[in-house]
Amino acid sequence: MEDKIKIGISSCLLGINVRYDGGNRVEVYLRDTLGQIAEWVPVCPEVESGLSVPREAMHLIGDRDVPRLVTIRTGIDHTEWLTQWSRGKILELSRLDLCGFVFKARSPSCGVRDAEIIIPSGTAGKGAGLFAAAIMKYFPDLPIEDEEGLRDAASRQDFMKRVFAYHRH
Repeated sequence: MEDKIKIGISSCLLGINVRYDGGNRVEVYLRDTLGQIAEWVPVCPEVESGLSVPREAMHLIGDRDVPRLVTIRTGIDHTEWLTQWSRGKILELSRLDLCGFVFKARSPSCGVRDAEIIIPSGTAGKGAGLFAAAIMKYFPDLPIEDEEGLRDAASRQDFMKRVFAYHRH
């Protein structure tokens, strides 16, 4: 049997308790069904960069194109720390021949397109989380989706077609 295709995934989606509240957001279909063909490469930017579980919740603030990752209650800015960690993690991942990545939707580190960003006017915009943005910049052709997008059968099929095409590339 051919080796499984390596796909990065937000660790919480596999049921690993890494979220700020100590929990997870397991996606059973991803873990059990797609896991039959995928070798999941779990990543949790917050935990792997040294933050604890549980931890204070964070959000993105500032400019939509270069937001800051700041704790909600105490205002501690983790942007530089997570950015530096991301650089090293990207180098590590670049050696693994990943063929796709599934991120946690709306996460300030892993959201693909829907992480809330509080902009200076006080209103909220949407954009990519810090780690997801770094991955998309470094791997511009890598098939990327979030778990919410993969709940739709047509989107899931399209994602997997792109993963297989990337794998053959």
